[in-house]
Amino acid sequence: MLLGKRKCIGFGLSLLIGCTPLSVTANYDKKPEIISSENDSYSTIHNLSKELTLKGSLKQGGLIRGTINPLGEVLLNGEKLTVTPNGKFVFGFGRDAVPEHQFEWIINGVHKKVILKIKPQTYDIQRISGMPESKVNPSTKNIQRAQDEAYQVEQARKIEFTFSDAFSDFVWPLNGPISGVYGSQRVLNGVPKQPHFGVDIAAPTGTVVKAPAGGKVTLTNNDMFYSGGTLIIDHGYGVSSTFLHLHKILVKEGDQIKQGDPIAQVGATGRVSGPHLDWRMNWRNERIDPTTLVPPMHK
Repeated sequence: MLLGKRKCIGFGLSLLIGCTPLSVTANYDKKPEIISSENDSYSTIHNLSKELTLKGSLKQGGLIRGTINPLGEVLLNGEKLTVTPNGKFVFGFGRDAVPEHQFEWIINGVHKKVILKIKPQTYDIQRISGMPESKVNPSTKNIQRAQDEAYQVEQARKIEFTFSDAFSDFVWPLNGPISGVYGSQRVLNGVPKQPHFGVDIAAPTGTVVKAPAGGKVTLTNNDMFYSGGTLIIDHGYGVSSTFLHLHKILVKEGDQIKQGDPIAQVGATGRVSGPHLDWRMNWRNERIDPTTLVPPMHK
C-alpha cells in the first residue's frame, strides 16, 4: 500500500520533506518541557504521557519510533507526521541536525508540546594532503554518471510505502569488524568530501548479506560509479536501507522480502579499497545511523 508522493517542504529542513502542514490554534500556559537523554540507546523508552511514547536515540543520526492513541495527531517542528491506523509513527535526525526540535501531539482536542533536545555527536575528520588530483576529483564524464545514478536513488525513495517493517526490531545484516563509522569525513587536499553516512562491516568477498528487516526492493544496480553494486530496501513510512559495494545482488526490484532473507553478497565494487558492506539508512531524506536501530553486534 502506498502513501503516495510527498508534496511539501517545510522550514527548510530536509527532515520535514513530504509532510503535510497542519493548522492548529493553541494557547500554552508554560514553557515546553525539555526531553533529552545522555545515555539512551536504540531501546530507550521516553514516556511523554499515558498515551504517547517514543523509542530510540535522541541524538544526531537517531531514528525514533513512537506510539500514540490512534485518534491522535503528531507534529515535528510544526509539520504533521504520518500516524498508522494502530497509532505508530516514525521520524529521524540527520548527521548535522540542530540541537532542539519542537514535538507536539493532539489527542481529543488536547494539544501538548515538548522540546526534544538531541545529543550532538563527535565525528572523525581525516585530513589527507598531497593526493593526485585525479584521485580527488572525478572526470566530468564520471560526475555526470554519478549525478544520473543519484537521480535513480532519489526516484527509488520517492514513493512512501505503508509497510510495518519500519517498526520491527532490526538486526545486523552480517557480523564482522566495524571498519568505518557513520558521520566520519575526509578532507582531501584541503577539500571537504561527502561525509560517510553508513557503517562499514569488513568481510570477505562473497559473504552473504541478510535483510535487517522486511520490506520491498526498490532499486538494484550492479555497477554504480561510487557505490558499485547497490541495493535499496524500503521498510515503510520513509525508512529504507541501502547496501553498497556488493559483489552480487540476490534479489530483484519489486521483491517482497522478510527479515533474515539472503539479499546480496559482500564485495569491493565501486570506489573502495577492499571488500566490505556499507550499510546505510534513511528516514525520507535524512541520513540515519544504522547502529541506532540495532543492539551491539554479537562477536
